[in-house]
Order: sequence, then C-alpha cells, then structure tokens
Amino acid sequence: MCLVLFAYKVHPKYKLIVAANRDEFYQRPTAPAHFWEDDSNILAGRDLEKMGTWMGVTKKGRFAALTNYRDPSEVSEGKRSRGELVANALQYNGDIKEYMQSLGKNNDWYPGYNLLAGDEDKLYYYSNVGKELLEVTPGIYGVSNHLLNTEWPKVQMGKAGLSEILNKNHESVVEPLFTLLQKSEQAEDARLPKTGVSLDLERILSPMFIKSENYGTRSSTVLVESECEIHYVERVFSNNEVKDQNYTIKWA
Repeated sequence: MCLVLFAYKVHPKYKLIVAANRDEFYQRPTAPAHFWEDDSNILAGRDLEKMGTWMGVTKKGRFAALTNYRDPSEVSEGKRSRGELVANALQYNGDIKEYMQSLGKNNDWYPGYNLLAGDEDKLYYYSNVGKELLEVTPGIYGVSNHLLNTEWPKVQMGKAGLSEILNKNHESVVEPLFTLLQKSEQAEDARLPKTGVSLDLERILSPMFIKSENYGTRSSTVLVESECEIHYVERVFSNNEVKDQNYTIKWA
C-alpha cells in the first residue's frame, strides 16, 4: 500500500473511513479481497508471492493497513516481508495495543514501514523508522511512503479531498472516495519530495493514482465503519478491466 487516507471519529455516522491505493509491480501475483482459505476470519487481498497483505479487516471488526517507507539506500536483503505485519495484526488474539507495542523489539526485521491497526475502540500507528507508537486521536490523516501526515503533495491533496467529501454530506461516501483515489495529476517539480530516487521517478510516483510501464496503482480500497458494521470495497485494475469486491461485515 502506498497511500492511506483516513478519517477517525469525525463523521456523525462512520467512526472510521479509509480510502487507500495499493501500488505495486504489475507482474507481482496478487489475489483480490476475499476471506482467506487458511483463516476465514480475515478479509483482505493477498500477495501471492509472500502470502501477506497490505490492508484487511476481521469478522470482529479489527482493521490493519500498511505502507512502505521509501528509502532506496536501505538494505532489505535478508529482511522479512512487511505484508506479514498486517496479517499478524489481524490474527493476533490479544489486545491490539499489545501487538503494536511489541513491534519495537523487532525494528530491524523489516524494511521501513508504517502500520495502522485498531479495534472497535482504539486505533494505533507505528513506524519502525519513527519508532514511536501513537494512539490516533480524532481527525483526518494521510500516510504515503514517509511518516504519518508528512505533507507530500499526494497526502495534502488526499486529505483535502477527503475533508471536502465529508463536508458535503453525501448519501454514500464510497464512490466519491474512489473518484478521489483516481486523481493522477503529477506534482510540480518544486513540490516533489526528495527521497533518493531520480527526478523522473519522483514525478511518476507523485500522483495519488500511479501509472507507468511496469509499476502503478493495482487496486483501491474504501472502508467505512459504523457501529458494529464494516462496508469494505476493493476495486481492482487489471488489463484495462475494473472489478469490485464488495463486502459487509456485521458483528454483535
């Protein structure tokens, strides 16, 4: 996942609203969102190369999502797949805060990441680069391939767009959020972040929705959570086709 926008406890109906884009190499094998065969409690897409995921929920309302931290100088050989962090968060049987607190013991196991995870009452953020566990307070947030709320152009545009959607009182926010996630305008050179990649690559990676020859936005996901219910829609882009996976989870 390379962009996660979310509103937490700011909407009168939805406690949590998430709009996210997953950017990946087009050839990397991937399964769309589904209830996993080896753990039917988890609803998520799946990276079929490492068997982890970038975002998912459980039947009891736990949520987790991850973005990579971009640092081309980082040595990732021999490290574990970041996708297992989301899977582990969703499978963890204890309090989610305990899981998030435990991550600091193993910062060097994974390349740089940002992880969001929460249950019905709490939401937490941790990065093995920032190395500080945060309990998320009510507000509108964005995280791309740097730390939470780093003001990259795509994060600024996404947060502003999310705020505008919430202020318009749409009957349903799902389609407006998908429209927001498809904005593909590149940022002006003067506003581009400097992450250690070439200027041409910074330009390619700057939009919310990325398109290039070998790499780009593979799917968009929208999650809206009201009391004891999650509506989860994943929109997959493949071979000029668009397919939706649409689920509603309810719990007592």
